[in-house]
Amino acid sequence: MELWIQQLITLLALPQYSLGAVFVVSFISATLLPLGSEPVVFGLVQLNPSMFWPVIAVATVGNTLGGAVDWWMGFGARHLTHKYAHSQVHLRALDWLEKLGPKACLLAWLPLVGDPLCAVAGWLKLPFWPCVVYMAIGKFARYLTMTAALTGLWKLW
Repeated sequence: MELWIQQLITLLALPQYSLGAVFVVSFISATLLPLGSEPVVFGLVQLNPSMFWPVIAVATVGNTLGGAVDWWMGFGARHLTHKYAHSQVHLRALDWLEKLGPKACLLAWLPLVGDPLCAVAGWLKLPFWPCVVYMAIGKFARYLTMTAALTGLWKLW
């Protein structure tokens, strides 16, 4: 068991592979803090092209878990929003989210609106696991597309 744990720590250790850093940055960037994880993902793939799929997987998991934290923050903050309950913009956004349901979480990858969208999904008490699945699909597609595109562009220079 100790050998397995040591191997896991070695795999996640800095600076050899930096998968731990990818996870932490991806997790934090999915919360409401303004931080982008793409430069870390792209940088690690550039340094270790053979790590493409593990980096994408770790970034997706970290970012999805951060989105799940957003969902729970929204769920917990539900009672704080009563003062905005009658705003027209607020009502239209809520109506749109209620119509789409958990599928709205596919847009969790969007800059600026994706993280608050996860929080609002929790506030609306949309089903947790379907929201997490849709978050994961959207975030995986973003990391895969952006990293593949950036690596392809980088090779052209």
